[in-house]
Amino acid sequence: MSNFEAFFDYIQEISGKLLSEDDKHLLRTHFKSRKLRRRQYFLQEGDICKYIGFIVKGSARTFTLDERGREHILKLSMENWWLTDFESFYLLTPSRFNIEALEELEILQSTNAEIEDFLKHIPAFSAMSNVISQNNTIAAQKRMQAINYSAEERYEELVKTYPYFLQRFPQNMIASYLGLSSETLSRIKKNASK
Repeated sequence: MSNFEAFFDYIQEISGKLLSEDDKHLLRTHFKSRKLRRRQYFLQEGDICKYIGFIVKGSARTFTLDERGREHILKLSMENWWLTDFESFYLLTPSRFNIEALEELEILQSTNAEIEDFLKHIPAFSAMSNVISQNNTIAAQKRMQAINYSAEERYEELVKTYPYFLQRFPQNMIASYLGLSSETLSRIKKNASK
């Protein structure tokens, strides 16, 4: 299956609408295929995010560095997820985040102006965008609620919501994503397996 066929299936599944041949042609014409090496940046802090990328293959992380140089992972992403800093992408402001490939990454990327065009002219793309926006809002609320959770509750929520993260990402990244030390996460996992 080609990168675009997987992308079209994703749009149709999420939106519940079919793409016409004209829709597919427009998307093929304006989404560019791009490969990133492991550890290559899709976006670096201070740059303006000019693209949004759909992950066809691979994984990435969105993170910040604090004043001590410690990483704080805000998002882990994999196939059928989107890469961007929405604030920087839509408002054209310098990003506060880094987005880095964790594995060889294959994406389809497009610009803000092209996305706006798809939203106006491709009903399935617009419907998909609405669903994703709702899901992102819900995920952001859950992430904010988790601030008040104990370390154990944060881990339990991750296992319930993204169980595949545990097989896909290294423990130190899972710990950073949860706002925990690797040692605390090890202890929680050990206690959970008893």
